Amino acid sequence: MDMNNNDIICEDESIHNDVVESVRGHMPDDDLLYDLADLFKIFSDSTRIKILFALKEAEMCVHDIAELLGMNQSAISHQLRILKQSKLVSSRREGKMVMCRLADDHVRGILAQGMEHVSEDR
Repeated sequence: MDMNNNDIICEDESIHNDVVESVRGHMPDDDLLYDLADLFKIFSDSTRIKILFALKEAEMCVHDIAELLGMNQSAISHQLRILKQSKLVSSRREGKMVMCRLADDHVRGILAQGMEHVSEDR
């Protein structure tokens, strides 16, 4: 259903104070909301999304991810650093290799719900 601006403008300008106050009591504080917005910004890059989906399937080193995505190691390392700083990816050393994986099941859930959402009505 397409909406234009008129579809979201109320003609009645009254305020539903009971609803406003109820919702106000459930709003997280601004710092948490800013952190959440920053987290969602991480998901705005298609390369990072591809890396996350790859790591959802298997633990991989940067060389494997670069090969899979047809990109150079430097570009993948840069994106992995961002994902690691955001606590979406973790890593462990295995000899001379560093293996990367999703940080936890929350990341899997975010990916699954996002994919479910964008797949609706397709």
